[in-house]
Amino acid sequence: MIFYPAIDLKGGQCVRLKQGDMEQATVFNSDPADQARQFVEAGADWLHLVDLDGAFAGQPVNAAAVEAILASAKLPGRSIPCQLGGGIRDMARIAMWLEKGVARIILGTVALKNPDLVREACKAFPGKIAVGIDARGGRVAVEGWAETADITALDLALKFEDAGVAALIYTDIDRDGLLQGVNVTATAELASALSIPVIASGGVSNLQDLEALLRAAPATRGKGGGISGVISGRALYDGRLDLREALALLRQAA
Repeated sequence: MIFYPAIDLKGGQCVRLKQGDMEQATVFNSDPADQARQFVEAGADWLHLVDLDGAFAGQPVNAAAVEAILASAKLPGRSIPCQLGGGIRDMARIAMWLEKGVARIILGTVALKNPDLVREACKAFPGKIAVGIDARGGRVAVEGWAETADITALDLALKFEDAGVAALIYTDIDRDGLLQGVNVTATAELASALSIPVIASGGVSNLQDLEALLRAAPATRGKGGGISGVISGRALYDGRLDLREALALLRQAA
């Protein structure tokens, strides 16, 4: 199981929101590249990047910060891969970010509103496209979580079973940024029904949450996907979760 430290970008700074509310943003580092460097030096294998402003604007806003992070993720002899979401809604921007060095593009709002684009992108860039499904009360939320659609996370995910999606990132908005624990049950149910690997997000607060996901993971691999990763942000920033300890736990269980 891969651990993905999260860097959420708002106004060129590294922030965390509470339940996706842009008015409840806490700045943890004014220099996102420095934050990326800290995660890389602690041993991170991947970085999870979100352009929050871009998610609302429908186009990239924090491009300079993302490019600075990509530069910081390069080490002598190896480069730490980054996945990026937020405001990426056409093939031109997907291609642009992949050319700039992003390893995986996350398509969220467009997965609901233009599913054909997801399929087109998966064919054009095999292994490089993830779908981000954010749910509030079990229903899919889009446009930076400002809108809730009348479709469940599972129903939307099933539309991409044969599309070649590399991973599905599932975020429980009701728990995101609140440190109340990851929704293991909902994540496991989703992963069990899919062949697409699922990355858990939202509410991770301590090592016990990671252990709960590890316990649930074996039963979710019936179709070949299962819970393959976990994303955490606020818990890392406020010290409730130590990145080195989290990485060691997941690597030991691999």
